[in-house]
Amino acid sequence: MDTQNLLFSLFCFFLLSLFSGQQQVVEGSRVSPFAFGPKKLFVFGDSYADTGNNRKAIASSWKFPYGITFPGKPAGRFSDGRVLTDYVAGYLGIKTPIPYRWRKELAGRLKYGVNFAYGGTGVFDTLVPEPNMTTQIDFLQQLLNDSVYTKRGLKTSVALVSLAGNDYSAYIARNGSAAGQVDLKDIKGFPAFIESVVSQLTVNLERIHGLGVRKIAVSALQPLGCLPQSTAQFSFEQCNATENTLVNLHNQLLVQAVNNLNKKTNSTSVIVLDLYDAFWTVFNQKEAHQVSPTFENPFQPCCVGVTAGFSCGSVDEHGVKKYTLCSNPKSKFFWDTVHPTQEGWQAVYSTPAFQNSIKQLQ
Repeated sequence: MDTQNLLFSLFCFFLLSLFSGQQQVVEGSRVSPFAFGPKKLFVFGDSYADTGNNRKAIASSWKFPYGITFPGKPAGRFSDGRVLTDYVAGYLGIKTPIPYRWRKELAGRLKYGVNFAYGGTGVFDTLVPEPNMTTQIDFLQQLLNDSVYTKRGLKTSVALVSLAGNDYSAYIARNGSAAGQVDLKDIKGFPAFIESVVSQLTVNLERIHGLGVRKIAVSALQPLGCLPQSTAQFSFEQCNATENTLVNLHNQLLVQAVNNLNKKTNSTSVIVLDLYDAFWTVFNQKEAHQVSPTFENPFQPCCVGVTAGFSCGSVDEHGVKKYTLCSNPKSKFFWDTVHPTQEGWQAVYSTPAFQNSIKQLQ
């Protein structure tokens, strides 16, 4: 083969390699579309974003079978594999930031940012003894005070802020309702509480921006009434419409708050990731996305406790497992009663609703 033909063949191979992987996000593998070239990702929030901060003694995310798809063993993610943080990092073209708890052991990875998210937390204190979002932001402030980062350095960073509903489940639990269900008698007090949650979330977003973070993506609430913990009472066949009505109020207030915050800062620094429409797109699609197989009943989880007293990963005092596991996590949208599978997150990430949202970061 002469030199000209060889070069042409190599060029074709390069193009094939470049375009063949566009649909599937691999950590840090894509070319960043951002004009300002983000170098770091800082993550705040809960289990939809946590990649290993929760303590092993109390978190199911460190128990088998969590992590069986990626990285192949339990590693602190509340899924069988990758979670929202991994897909956002992939979109930015950077490596997934390390969990805050590993900042000393993996100091070399600090250049990619830090994940401060803890599963089970909210903007207020919830039912888990882990740092709420205000404290998580305090951690970033401390790293700035310690000169681990500089305010100037944060101008090339993006923040992901996840709020998946733990404040609301804690509110329900404290007001005497059955776990994971909204009782009609409690609705009267919900709007005021939703306002207080969004108000505190707005304070948090403004504070993150004030620390110097260039762009912030905050998640809208997913349809909580469609989580398996809510659809179980309907044999996983339909959503709890009451819960979703309250979710819509939260999301409407969040959009208003973000618009006001952007006007206040005379910028478009904060964008809302539309998880609500993204989840609904997956639920309502007869034929799943091109990158995913068709999901079996999307409301039925892959991993679930054998009875109400157990959950995914539970074992009894003799070490006997007390959960059932589906044969193929890729066929399920939900991993457990709250969290998507890796395949579920991939499908959410690939929806027009999510893609149109995240492009606003550019």
